[in-house]
Amino acid sequence: MSWDFFVPVCVGDLVKTGGINQYVVQDVVSPKQLPQYLSRFKAALRSQGPLCILQHFDTGYSVLQHCKSVELNVKEDMLELLIQVVSGLAASLPALLISTTISAAERKENLNAVKMSVYLLCKLTENLESESYRQNIVTAPGKGGKKAKTSGEGLQQWDSERETVLQALIQLLQLDIRSLWSLSLVEEEFISCVTCCGYKLLENPTIGHVKSKPTRDGIIHLLGVVIKKYNHLLGASVKVIQLLQHFEQLSSVFAQAVSVWCTEYGMRAIIGEVIREIGQKSSEELAREGSGVKAFATFLSELGSLVPELMIPNISVLITHLEGESHTMRVAVCEVLGEILVRVLCGDGLDESGKADRDRFFDTLQEHLHDTHSHVRTRVLQVYARIVNSKALPLCRYSEVMQLAVGRLMDKSVNVVKSAIQLLAAFIAHNPYSCKLSSADLKNPLEKETAKLKEMKEKLEGKTPVIQASELWAAMEPELLVTVKAELEPTDEEEEEKKEQQEEDEDKAVEEEEEAEDDRATAVKIAQYLRSDEDASEISQNVPPTPQKEGGKEGEDGELKKQEMLVQYLRDTETFALQVERAISVINTMLYWKTTSVVQEAVQFCVTVCEFSVANSVSGVRKMLPLVWSTDAAIKDAVVQAYRRLYLNPHGDTTRMKAQTLVDSLSELMVDASLGTIQCLEEIVQEFFSSGSNLQSTVVQVLWERFTGKRETSGLHKRAAVLLLGMAARAEREVVLSNLDTLCSVALGEKVTEDFLLARDTVITICSISDHQSKGPPFRLPQDHQLFTCLSQAIDPHWQCFMEQAVRLIYFLAESPDQLCSRLLQRSSRLLLDQIAEGGDVNKNAVNCVCLAQLLALSGCVAFWQVSHLERSVSTELRRRRGETEEREEKEKGPSSKTKQAANESAMEEELGLIGASAEDTEAELIRKICETELLAEENLLCAFLPLLVRVCSSPGRYSHPQLTTAACLALSQYMMISPSVCEENIRLMFTVLERSALPVVRANAIIALGDLTVRFPNILEPWTQNLYARLSDEVPSVRQTAVTVLTQLVLKDVLKVKGQVSEVAVLLIDPEPHIASLALNFFNELATKDNAIYNLLPDIISRLSDPERGMSSEDFNTIMKQLFSYITKERQTESLVEKLCQRFRTAKTERQWCDLAMSLSLLSMCERGFKRLQECWECYSDKLTEAGVYQPLLTITAKLRRGAKTQFKDQVDEFEKRLTAVHTRGLENVESPEMEENQKAGGSREKTVMKTPLPTRGDDSFMTPQKSRKSKKPVITFSSDEEEDEDEEGECSCFINPPLHLKRKFL
Repeated sequence: MSWDFFVPVCVGDLVKTGGINQYVVQDVVSPKQLPQYLSRFKAALRSQGPLCILQHFDTGYSVLQHCKSVELNVKEDMLELLIQVVSGLAASLPALLISTTISAAERKENLNAVKMSVYLLCKLTENLESESYRQNIVTAPGKGGKKAKTSGEGLQQWDSERETVLQALIQLLQLDIRSLWSLSLVEEEFISCVTCCGYKLLENPTIGHVKSKPTRDGIIHLLGVVIKKYNHLLGASVKVIQLLQHFEQLSSVFAQAVSVWCTEYGMRAIIGEVIREIGQKSSEELAREGSGVKAFATFLSELGSLVPELMIPNISVLITHLEGESHTMRVAVCEVLGEILVRVLCGDGLDESGKADRDRFFDTLQEHLHDTHSHVRTRVLQVYARIVNSKALPLCRYSEVMQLAVGRLMDKSVNVVKSAIQLLAAFIAHNPYSCKLSSADLKNPLEKETAKLKEMKEKLEGKTPVIQASELWAAMEPELLVTVKAELEPTDEEEEEKKEQQEEDEDKAVEEEEEAEDDRATAVKIAQYLRSDEDASEISQNVPPTPQKEGGKEGEDGELKKQEMLVQYLRDTETFALQVERAISVINTMLYWKTTSVVQEAVQFCVTVCEFSVANSVSGVRKMLPLVWSTDAAIKDAVVQAYRRLYLNPHGDTTRMKAQTLVDSLSELMVDASLGTIQCLEEIVQEFFSSGSNLQSTVVQVLWERFTGKRETSGLHKRAAVLLLGMAARAEREVVLSNLDTLCSVALGEKVTEDFLLARDTVITICSISDHQSKGPPFRLPQDHQLFTCLSQAIDPHWQCFMEQAVRLIYFLAESPDQLCSRLLQRSSRLLLDQIAEGGDVNKNAVNCVCLAQLLALSGCVAFWQVSHLERSVSTELRRRRGETEEREEKEKGPSSKTKQAANESAMEEELGLIGASAEDTEAELIRKICETELLAEENLLCAFLPLLVRVCSSPGRYSHPQLTTAACLALSQYMMISPSVCEENIRLMFTVLERSALPVVRANAIIALGDLTVRFPNILEPWTQNLYARLSDEVPSVRQTAVTVLTQLVLKDVLKVKGQVSEVAVLLIDPEPHIASLALNFFNELATKDNAIYNLLPDIISRLSDPERGMSSEDFNTIMKQLFSYITKERQTESLVEKLCQRFRTAKTERQWCDLAMSLSLLSMCERGFKRLQECWECYSDKLTEAGVYQPLLTITAKLRRGAKTQFKDQVDEFEKRLTAVHTRGLENVESPEMEENQKAGGSREKTVMKTPLPTRGDDSFMTPQKSRKSKKPVITFSSDEEEDEDEEGECSCFINPPLHLKRKFL
């Protein structure tokens, strides 16, 4: 063979005239002739083997040349032949390569065959891959999910063919074919041909899918072979970077590829090359669009998770990106550091270098917990959570990281908060301290062990007393001073002796002088040692220990070290527990956030801390209980699952033990629980008993055993057991109904006086029977039933604690409950009269106030439940009977009537509808008439108590007993529920009690009662609304709390009209009591959900709060307004408020009001339209700009507008700011230009017009301030809305302004 085949750069180069001995294609076959030539190629392959490619290369080249026009089956046949050629070469070459007698011609022949076959196979594969990609785009499913039809169905098997091609190339390239080349130098074009084919296959968008895993693995191994054997390392690293920039989906693929190349092929240098290329990219380059920063970040993160140990030598290159602008790269580097810390730099076996790296990486992560980007903070917290879950966090860093995580709970980003909660939960679940974390329980052991450590130290110091250097010096100082002085200051006699001595013997004198100098130096040295405590301690340390005591001292030192370690452990545990408790207090407030995911994380955290018995953990569990009523299904399900995990999935060996554990846990939750908590828990327990659990029967049995006393238990747990039985009865009535006798004998029998609270809870449980209403007659018990007999005999001076529930039970279950309650009233009255008779003379002052209070409370309760019985039970029974009568009449009618009804169906339906409505109205009118005329008729027993109630309530000086006053006020309000006439007669008295009563409990009860009356008789109570709002400023916190709770319900249910008095609720936003402030905040949060409610109220609220007579400080005003303006989010609302607030400057009288209006303007989220409106209203506030309190807030507006503004708009803002500054510094009259004066004149003419006719506003004229207002007694800001309210109050409420004073004079 005289020619050589050179791999061309382009396909067309092979038909051009080449160099000396260079192969050139001679015959390009036309597409029509290709099938014939393929048949020849196939026959030659069978006869000659793979070397036939030397003669039939032109056929393969022709397929490439006509690839776009040739049929698909021709290309597939060619591909199959080329695969056979390459596979044949891979099978025949090993014997040839190991042969030592191979000739040059034979080597050249096989080399050309390898080049030709590999070239054709790679190029054809690339073409088929491109065609397959185009076909996938054409046949991609549309919106309907159906693929378009196409003729290229032959490419359906291309996925499997790809794998065959890759396997053939790998088999060939794994051989040592380099020996076929001269000097074993494989030409670069051949390597590029193979690698380009591999990289082309990687560009497929589906390469990362699971179905493409065989192809993906084949490409990775093919490139791995080329990198290892054919010096493609640098080329591969550059290609990886290039492809990552253009194909983001390849990040995971290349991470896997690089890890395989490093581990299986030993090419670790490539990871350094790739990371170095990424590390050298500047922040500006990464910030450009299309830079592939996301792909780089994902690549680094996944590579770090695959080979973290190989990332350490190159991590210094990546850390530079932590200072860059790309937050995505910062996240990736932090994740790499996390993987290294979890899988490499962990454990106790690290050397000093490893520990230093570990500490440095932890410091880096902690710094980025405060990163400027929330995504980085989130991912760093997640990295820490993984570290903690893997137990790779050193113990010395627990406290520090825990503190940082608690701080992140205050983050503005919701994702950061969620990740912080997850990290804290991981800390608790994997803490190295204790399974139970309670700082209160740890306090005593810590104090005990600390005292023991102190005692051990004192004991050890007592055995080896150490003389302090100062004490030793004080003892030796006199003698030493004499000695040193004598040595340093020799006398005259000594000098003469020394001279004589020197004359006699010069050598001897020299020796004595040296000795004297040595003595003086020694004395000075001793003095220096004695004056130094440290030197003294060093001397004492240098003294050898006594041999006899050395062993004992080592033992004592060991015990001391153990005790020190124990104390340190307890201190760390206590610190950790305190941090957890601090986190609990913060996370508990997140249970009612609007973000569902945060609430879910908070619920899970509460469950975790409760499982570890952290102090105050039950508070969070109880606080999340009301969320079972949440409208968000995800939140409700999270709470239900949490309670199932904590309480309804007990652990135990037997069913009995599980049931006892379940009852114990639920009972602990019931103890000291509020009524609201019990109602919420009822929902969860009811769901448990409705779920069909196999524990139900055993749980009920255990509850009955506790209630009856078969097992010794406390009174609190007895009450919890009977309440739980009531909850179970709501799911299955027979639980209680079949054991009524047991309930009566245990709690309502002779021992009822021993525990009235148990009796009350028992009555509540029995009432649960009535919740199961069927279509038939209501369930009622006869009057002579044991239950009612027990209740009648339970009358006692202390009976009032469960009286209300007993009366409620009578009206729910008894036949003719009014007769039973009448007998109860008569019996209670006789008891009162008997006590009066026993007291001797009939004296009003000798009346037993407690018994009278009981009687009045009973009468009010009977009146209330009698009305409820009529409107609920009697009305329902009348409707039921009417329905039965209609059905019976319908059946009595013959078929002829049904035929007639069908003939005129529409008219009959209308007529029947009118008849039904008329019947319901008749029933309602009947009930109303009974309440109006019969309940308080003279022959009715209830009528006798009303005058007594009025007298007690109207004479607080005479009837001053707190219990009596409270009962009378409450009973009177219950009487007022009977009819409108009773309510009208006594409404003034109720408000007098509300305002003048000295007892906070009476005022609070009056507010609740008046709230109920407002719902029942809104027209009667409407004129008194202002008096209800006045209680928001009551001096007692409990009254304020009750008032805001009641008003919240009335306003949100649209019972009360929302007016300017809401400003009193706004004042509670800064109430010193946190709970009241939270209630006020909740009021405005709920009010904000109503369309434009807060927007409509803001002008009135501002005017009332900025009233000088209120005396509110500017700080408090700003705090309130900041919260209220946060609800203004619509651009139109902002624009309108700007205009309205600017108009307020015209009527504001004081500087303080100007400042408040300016501050309110600055709190608006102003946009370009709002700014334009602010400029248009320049005349309203320009004359007030000399005041700093007006000027500074307006400057803050311009500063906000300038952020992120466009150039043109920014110029307008700058001009406006200059104008503000000029007026502020020089005054309005010195700044106005002639043009502005003309505008001012035009504005003045408009102003005159405005004074005649109010300026129109956009859809809300009620808030526009008129230019002329009527005179008022005090200088306050008046608005049109205020005037309308004042006129309404004058027209409707003038007669109600003074009555409380009149009543006070009359009754007191």
